[in-house]
Amino acid sequence: MRNEDLDPQRSRAEFVHAMMEDLRWLGIRWSEGPDCGGPFGDYSQSERRTHYLEAWRRLRQGGFLYPCICSRKELALAASAPNDADDEPIYPGTCRERKDVGEFTDPAGVNWRFRVPEGEPVEFSDVNLGRQRYVAGNNFDFGDFLVWRRDDVPAYQLAVVVDDAVMRITEVVRGADLLKSTARQLLLMRALGHAAPDYFHCELVRDSAGVRLAKRHDALSIRHLRESGVTAEKVLEIAGLP
Repeated sequence: MRNEDLDPQRSRAEFVHAMMEDLRWLGIRWSEGPDCGGPFGDYSQSERRTHYLEAWRRLRQGGFLYPCICSRKELALAASAPNDADDEPIYPGTCRERKDVGEFTDPAGVNWRFRVPEGEPVEFSDVNLGRQRYVAGNNFDFGDFLVWRRDDVPAYQLAVVVDDAVMRITEVVRGADLLKSTARQLLLMRALGHAAPDYFHCELVRDSAGVRLAKRHDALSIRHLRESGVTAEKVLEIAGLP
C-alpha cells in the first residue's frame, strides 16, 4: 500500500484513512504500507522527498532536465496522475535551450522538464493490451514533461518511477488512460538506469453515458455505495471481480 499524497492541496489525513478503510471493507489486504511499515518505507510519498531529490540531481547532472519559467495551467496537474481527459499538454519547448542549468542547485522556484529525445519511438508490450508505441517529441505524442513543480513538489511521473524502483515493484496494474504516462516513465527509467516493471493497463470503469468514473461521481464511489447498504460482494460482482 503506497499513499501517493504528493500534492498538499489535495491530500488530507481523512482521505488516507477513508481509502484504507474502504479497501479493507472490500477484502483487500497488504503486507506493507503506511499503517504497518515494511522494508521499503516510508510508504507515503510526502515522506520520501530525499529519494526524489537524489533522482532530480542525477537527471540534472546527466543533462536530462532543464529549468522552465513558463506559467502554464498543466502545472496544477503535475503532482497527480494524468488521464485521457486532462493529460499534460505538449510543451512547445520555449525554455529548452536555456544555458543556466548549472546555476540551480535546488529544484524549487522554477519548473523542471525532462528533455525527451525528439522523434524517438517508445515501445512496450502491455500484458493486457499488447504492443504499444508512442513517439516522443513536441510534434508527436508527448513533449518535454514536468518532473518538478516550481512550488517545490515533485511531479507524479518522477515520484512513481523512483518509488517503483526503490520498492522493487515488478508488476504495475493501472488504467488505460495512463498508457502515455508509461511511455514517459520508461524514458525516465532509462535515464536513471532502472529496470522497467511489467505493465497491465485495464479498461476504465465508466458510467451509463460512457464517461469514466471520477471523484465527481460520488454516487458511485465505494464509500457512497457502502453507506447505501451495498455489500462488498456486490461491488466486486459489479466490477467483474471474483
